[in-house]
Amino acid sequence: MNDLLNVSQDKLKSLGILDWGYSEESLPQSVSRYEEWVNQDLQAPLSYLADHRKDLRRDIKNVYPEFQSALVFLFSYQEAKKWLLDNNRHEIAAYSLGFEGQDYHSVLKERLNSIYSLLKDSYPELEHFIALDAQPILERDLAFRAGLGWFGKNSMIIHQKEGSYFIIGSLLLNQKLNLETPQADIDHCGQCSACIDACPTKAIDAETRTVIASQCISTYTIEIFKDAEAPKGFEKSRGEFFGCDICQDVCPWNRKPLARVIGTLKLPERLTFLKDWFFDLPIRDLVKIIEGQTNRGFKKKLSGTAFDRPGKEGWLKNLKSILSKSSRNDS
Repeated sequence: MNDLLNVSQDKLKSLGILDWGYSEESLPQSVSRYEEWVNQDLQAPLSYLADHRKDLRRDIKNVYPEFQSALVFLFSYQEAKKWLLDNNRHEIAAYSLGFEGQDYHSVLKERLNSIYSLLKDSYPELEHFIALDAQPILERDLAFRAGLGWFGKNSMIIHQKEGSYFIIGSLLLNQKLNLETPQADIDHCGQCSACIDACPTKAIDAETRTVIASQCISTYTIEIFKDAEAPKGFEKSRGEFFGCDICQDVCPWNRKPLARVIGTLKLPERLTFLKDWFFDLPIRDLVKIIEGQTNRGFKKKLSGTAFDRPGKEGWLKNLKSILSKSSRNDS
């Protein structure tokens, strides 16, 4: 990773950044593939990907009309992933614990604003718009255009040196910077089909390199808030009840990056209970605890984390699905 104008490598690393890229292209290259995916209703039940925001994703300028360039950053959660693997824990997707248990949207917004403040020293008239996955922008395509990786067969961006355990965050800017625009990376997946073969619910379409959302464990455990039947093959999973990293865990491109890091799980004092809930309590006991919470109390307890998204009913759905498939309580 190089310095970014007046922002040093050390500063970028202190913000958890693995690499950064630059693009002046507002039009995504994969938009036709995205629209075909939606036209086939393969995004269902993720309605926010198919409503009026679908058209906004055709051009960054539909979201930020002043767009002239973008700085794209890869924010690491490798240390949390390594801790989970070292402890043989698969229940929780690593991204949700990778930012001290806090919702990465708020954490990364603060980090991106700090970078912008430094850049203002060199570009006093610079204005910005923060883009994360909550905005109607094809952020993986933007990372691709910024030279930060290629689209893996599991649809994720894979960085040749850093794998895929990162969150993409971008600064959309109203000026072009004195930076070179890189070439997009080529496909390095070759004939490998590890992610496709490992997915227990067959959620990855090998031909289009897209995910069939209704069959994805992450969709089921994070995005479906009410009682619902688990996707076929869920019983073959490893016990995931919030998100899923299976397709990333088997990816060869993640081996070397994880070998370089020390596994850590950092939680602020108010969130230390998460470790007990997710890894120490028998699932039946956790179900009883959650059932004893009011909806408001449960949401308040998980406020500021990624874990409040499914709500109380969604969490009970997830945990009871695990129990019905022979959970760790039966071992």
